[in-house]
Amino acid sequence: MSAVPRARVGILGGSGLYALAGVANASEVALETPFGPPSDAFLVGSIGDVPVAFLARHGRGHRLHPGEIEYRANIYGMKMLGVERILSASAVGSMKESIHPREVVLPDQFIDRTRGRASTFFGNGIVAHITFSEPICPIVRESLAAGVREAGGSVHDGGTYLCMEGPAFSTRAESLLYRSWGVDVIGMTNLQEAKLAREAEICYATLALVTDYDCWHDEEEDVSVGTLLDNLTANAELAARAIRTAVARLPVDRSSCRCGQALRHAIITERDAIPRAARMRLAALLDSHFGG
Repeated sequence: MSAVPRARVGILGGSGLYALAGVANASEVALETPFGPPSDAFLVGSIGDVPVAFLARHGRGHRLHPGEIEYRANIYGMKMLGVERILSASAVGSMKESIHPREVVLPDQFIDRTRGRASTFFGNGIVAHITFSEPICPIVRESLAAGVREAGGSVHDGGTYLCMEGPAFSTRAESLLYRSWGVDVIGMTNLQEAKLAREAEICYATLALVTDYDCWHDEEEDVSVGTLLDNLTANAELAARAIRTAVARLPVDRSSCRCGQALRHAIITERDAIPRAARMRLAALLDSHFGG
């Protein structure tokens, strides 16, 4: 790991954001993790004086649908690069009349409706139970909110993101059910990222970029690929500007949140009972707790 370039902030680009202009001295870094290769090579460079690592969540060219992404490899790769905070961008549908397409929501809660996706690094000889009642880092969310406002966007600070399986969009019955739960936006990717980032003791927050009203909205046309693409294009530039601003605003010190201490009391397995293979597999997560 010593030969791997280092980054302090990770950026996950979603649908429509497959690259990020303004990253200086950039080089591609291809990693192999214990969970396979990430979605693509990382673009490692700097924004201002902040070392960053950018990854296209779906791969360049949008090759991977949400259920095919190896989220563990993506987040573990960020950890290998030294990332302490992740800024995510993703496309979502609005579940409320007051949240319009081309606006931005900064969720602070999740509901998981995915099926069978790997959402933990642990298992196979080592058990950990993280605290996840507050799944989003408030410091990163605050920086992203400021970034959106400075970029001229309309932001809703806080809300619940329902993560569905996909890749098909909701049936109308499902959409109406989710609305009855009071959720704010619906997407397909961020829940796994947030859980894994917490296990990796990385701060995480996401820009949920609204592309459409989900199909609950009787007065709007059902979700179409054409509408999504138009709004994706409009959202991508705003997201890039907001992220660059947010990166510059992030404080270096992380003592004001508890994300970096998530594993302190979470590992249940007795140290002597952890198999060597499990210890080696999760070295990037465990070395700071168990020693190298």
